[in-house]
Amino acid sequence: MSTAYWCVLIAALLPYLWIAVAKARPGYNNRNPRAWVAKSDNYLVQRANAAHLNAFESFAPFAAGVVLAQLAGVEAATVNALSIAFVVFRVLHGVLYVGDKPLLRSLSWLGGFACVAALIVLAALAAGR
Repeated sequence: MSTAYWCVLIAALLPYLWIAVAKARPGYNNRNPRAWVAKSDNYLVQRANAAHLNAFESFAPFAAGVVLAQLAGVEAATVNALSIAFVVFRVLHGVLYVGDKPLLRSLSWLGGFACVAALIVLAALAAGR
């Protein structure tokens, strides 16, 4: 199960990777970073910030899914595989968001969402036995 836990850590760190991409631009103002991002007309800054926010949104359901699946006794290999797939989809999601590839970005989002849904459904089914 430790693989899934490492994936939770990676997923927790992804938002910070994307905001680092956003803020690694000329003119970044650390005195008021949120206002700087909000006022920026740099397309890359806006897209990386959106990836940052979306990574935060996806983290809680994923972490909950891993914990629920573990507590319900879902096979560790299954939880690990879904966790790895989630992280791969989410890294791709951020790369595709920053790279402005909307269809592929949406498909990677869907893949990550499917992993979370599978973790929670498997947990519910295992808990019902």
